[in-house]
Amino acid sequence: MAAMTLGLLSGILRPALITTWSLYGVGCLGAAILTAYHNWFGYYGGLITAFYLMAVAGPLITAAAKENPAVTFGLGFLLYNFMVLFHVWVVAYAFVPGGPLVREHTDWIMITMMLLIGLGVFNLRHRRPYDHITSKSRPVSQRRRYHTLGLCAINLFFLATTYLRFPLDDYKPYHEDARVVTAGIWTVHFSLDNHMWSSEYRIRDLIKELELDVVGLLESDLQRIIMGNRDITQFLAEDLGMYVDYGPGPNKHTWGSALLSKFPIVNSTHHLLPSPVGELAPAIHATLNMYDELVDVFVFHSGQKEDVEDRRLQAAYLAGVMGFSSRPSILLSYLVTKPLRGNYHTYVSERSGMHDVDPTDQTRWCEYILYKYLNRVGYARVSRGMVSDTELQVAKFVVPKGEEEKAQIAVLDGDPQGRNRRAQERDVPESWRFPAMFQGKGVRGHRYHVFHAPRYYKPA
Repeated sequence: MAAMTLGLLSGILRPALITTWSLYGVGCLGAAILTAYHNWFGYYGGLITAFYLMAVAGPLITAAAKENPAVTFGLGFLLYNFMVLFHVWVVAYAFVPGGPLVREHTDWIMITMMLLIGLGVFNLRHRRPYDHITSKSRPVSQRRRYHTLGLCAINLFFLATTYLRFPLDDYKPYHEDARVVTAGIWTVHFSLDNHMWSSEYRIRDLIKELELDVVGLLESDLQRIIMGNRDITQFLAEDLGMYVDYGPGPNKHTWGSALLSKFPIVNSTHHLLPSPVGELAPAIHATLNMYDELVDVFVFHSGQKEDVEDRRLQAAYLAGVMGFSSRPSILLSYLVTKPLRGNYHTYVSERSGMHDVDPTDQTRWCEYILYKYLNRVGYARVSRGMVSDTELQVAKFVVPKGEEEKAQIAVLDGDPQGRNRRAQERDVPESWRFPAMFQGKGVRGHRYHVFHAPRYYKPA
């Protein structure tokens, strides 16, 4: 905000300086750093870019307003639309004509953008509209005062809004006394429902009503022009009182994966899994502090059905990452495989150490929940309603406490029959049960489907 404010003031008060080639070079340098580097150094490049774009915007618009509006703004919006398509093509390359030619080339977008801005600077240098200030213009000091006061007021409003939105939640899980973790996986389809209306409020309501402590969101990258530059993860984290891991950013050329958690996120690593042909496969490996026990949570979106080799490589990669962890683990995923076939046996294997949340559920294709070194006590599939094109899968786990409970789970690790012993809802504790409001017809189109009721487990 400060960089943008300073840039806007500079463009208003010192347009002749801002439109020099030297400042244009600084802007190009900032764009290059933003594109090529990550972490704090890349952030500094973003500050430079934000400053320059805000500074040069005023002079460019002022000059454009003096030209033929139909030609100037018509051509400008036409080029803008091409740039919007360009910035989608580099991610959607697997689905659009000519996509592979621009695969992951955000650098080409930035170069094109800065070249177009350079043409605008060339026009300004040629016109020199700021060499002469008419006598009717207000004194510079008076204009400077108005602009400065106006921008200060905007910044104060921004700071006040930030303060009011500062999270004050205590981030407590729903069933802390029973050491229960309710985890879910949902492909939220860019927070657009089946009629292309925004759906983040309905997503929030379902997550809250199902009492999810941990949820993985896929297709969550809304921070693009075509998605309205929205931020569903921040909205959900603030409204639900959860920690958030945004996952790989828009510069990683994925459709996004995110993690929301009632438990503190101790560490997080982002992965881009092997994708030589198809769309990139993002994954999050986060370590959460669940009841003073470190638990690894993986959120993963596999490649498409058509890209067989991509999915094989991704399965082998992720199985290795999960197998390397000796902690209790949960995988919340979109695997694109049939149960008990093909790559399923890579994800659920001795190498990964993971178990299927319900090996008898034969009707799955995309979403799966896997786990290890935890006591799985419940599993449910909740219909999507009109919110998304994919259901929400939910599982309940009990985090072991003490060496005795861990030893019991270790024994069950080699006993599939004992581990998967079913129980009736009346035979399990209240804290293990799923909300009753989704029984039968449910609410708002959300209900327990496929099995028509949650499944419960009470390992022998």
